[in-house]
Amino acid sequence: MARITEDLIRKRAEHNEGEIATLEELSLHQQDIEKIEHLDKWCRDLRILYLQSNLIPKIENVGRLKKLEYLNLALNNVERIENLQGCESLQKLDLTVNFVGELTSVESLRRNEALREL
Repeated sequence: MARITEDLIRKRAEHNEGEIATLEELSLHQQDIEKIEHLDKWCRDLRILYLQSNLIPKIENVGRLKKLEYLNLALNNVERIENLQGCESLQKLDLTVNFVGELTSVESLRRNEALREL
């Protein structure tokens, strides 16, 4: 299982001189990541997060990312839309090619007033 580590984020933050606390955009696609973790603590200023083509089954640990505008979770194993209520700035959510079977979970996005594209 690949994990989101501080070292991995620093490598991907080279355009931000390795500084992760002020990172606004992060690309962690095609890393075989199975769990979203630590980003809500280490990268609170994220506006854009690319997590496509991983093995993520659950949307979690993103609720404190108040500035997050775009979340790409395409090509993962997400079965349910959840835990996004705290993402106040979320405008675009990409869940293309996932396994969302519980369509009622889309209801949880009503609280995301900035959401314009799903």
